[in-house]
Amino acid sequence: MAQTTSMEEFEALLQESFEMDTPEEGSVVKGKIIAIEAGQAIIDVGYKMEGRVELKEFANPGEAAEVTVGDEVEVYLRAAENARGEAVISREMARREEAWDRLEKAYADDQRVEGAIFGRVKGGFTVDLGGAVAFLPGSQVDVRPVRDAGPLMGLKQPFQILKMDRRRGNIVVSRRAILEESRAEQRAEVIGNLTEGQAVEGVVKNITEYGAFVDLGGVDGLLHVTDMAWRRVNHPSEILAIGETVKVQVIKINKETHRISLGMKQLQDDPWDLVGAKYPLTSVHKGRVTNITDYGAFVELEPGVEGLVHVSEMSWTKKNVHPGKIVSTSQEVDVMVLEIDGAKRRVSLGLKQTMRNPWEVFSETHPEGTEVEGEVKNITEFGLFIGLEGDIDGMVHLSDLSWDERGEEAIQNYRKGDMVSAVVSEVDVEKERISLSIKALGGDKFADAVGGVKRGSIVTVNVTAIEDGGVEVEYEGMKSFIRRSDLSRDRADQRPERFSVGDKIDVRVTNIDSKTRRLGLSIKAREIAEEKEAVEQYGSSDSGASLGDILGAALKSE
Repeated sequence: MAQTTSMEEFEALLQESFEMDTPEEGSVVKGKIIAIEAGQAIIDVGYKMEGRVELKEFANPGEAAEVTVGDEVEVYLRAAENARGEAVISREMARREEAWDRLEKAYADDQRVEGAIFGRVKGGFTVDLGGAVAFLPGSQVDVRPVRDAGPLMGLKQPFQILKMDRRRGNIVVSRRAILEESRAEQRAEVIGNLTEGQAVEGVVKNITEYGAFVDLGGVDGLLHVTDMAWRRVNHPSEILAIGETVKVQVIKINKETHRISLGMKQLQDDPWDLVGAKYPLTSVHKGRVTNITDYGAFVELEPGVEGLVHVSEMSWTKKNVHPGKIVSTSQEVDVMVLEIDGAKRRVSLGLKQTMRNPWEVFSETHPEGTEVEGEVKNITEFGLFIGLEGDIDGMVHLSDLSWDERGEEAIQNYRKGDMVSAVVSEVDVEKERISLSIKALGGDKFADAVGGVKRGSIVTVNVTAIEDGGVEVEYEGMKSFIRRSDLSRDRADQRPERFSVGDKIDVRVTNIDSKTRRLGLSIKAREIAEEKEAVEQYGSSDSGASLGDILGAALKSE
């Protein structure tokens, strides 16, 4: 009876084992570690199946495996039996399947996941997300480019899943998104505690051409180069260094963009408040040239106060030259204050006003009539320009070149570079003009010759040439010409050939032309004047004397 019962129980148990479902290959099953040997864990997965798993599959990247006999673990059943009759199982694949389930849920709920960077690949890094391997692009590591990712390796930290595809086994994560979110929260908190006009301390994080970024404790503010100092700052590195702690004032806060504008000079006294009192008009001060442009030079009177010397106020004589040829950067110069515009924070300065006007000096030292010598600097269609003392020029007009030649002819005798002498004829300080005369060097021969001669005077001339139209004569070295019609009162005696070269003739002056430098002379006019005078002296209207008698008496009297 007992034997029958035991047979029935055996059959029941056998039937039960046949009816039990064996695990499906490709699924995750639970097992128990029953032994550890030769770097492997032997796991009983039930159903009278055992398998082996390398211990390294239980370890996280960069860590040692922590397993002991008796631990229950989940493994992936790849095959129910291999050639040795053992189940083919994998802890790594089980972890991956588990991880994918967990990550898909986190991705759907837009939640952060924890992982560790464990390797570097082209374009970025590999991240272990607790069994699943994800790709971290280089641009998603930090908010700023990372040069050395060493300190981040193996460090457990949160990531944001950007994209995942289970079928292809692709996961893309971002560390930057976490940092930006955290930073945004921190920025909002810091900005909420700041007010415009508040003075705060910060650390210089970065320096650019246009300014510096200052960390105010989780939020950056821009300190523009123009707000660093009242004086001109060419580059922020002149007064700031990365890592330096500075005191700044909050100038403006944009609540929408979270941008903060900072200033340093606002915490200092504005030097422009005292400019009017310290630099009165026409006062002369010493300054330093800080910048040179095409239109002038900027001169620093004191830190924060600069004035412009316009190119027109730089030199009395150098009119069309670049300011860089008159002054140089960092040069110390004396300047005069010409104008102050406090509202526009502008000071107009003059360089030439600190030196005497060279035309004034020349006028004092070279009055009209003074003889000067200089080099022919330029020849134009209207005259010569002569270089004079004080780096100024004087002009000799065509009409002042020669007494005897036309200006157009006389100018042909001069070349650029010639040294010439001339007489100062006029100095116009206001118009900055000096008129010179070369022909006046020997004096005015015509004026000297006719100085005591008047119209109607009788003078004696020498015949120098006989021509068909008259005779050429000379008076005190000045040439003149008596026309045929003026040679005699009587037409019969109006013959040039009756005179000879060298004859001396008394003539009457009929005209003095200073422009043409000619005397109008006439024998005929002299004879008529003499006849008139004789009639007045020796004859009368009722005497009955003839003209011949009167002239005879006059001649006899003489």
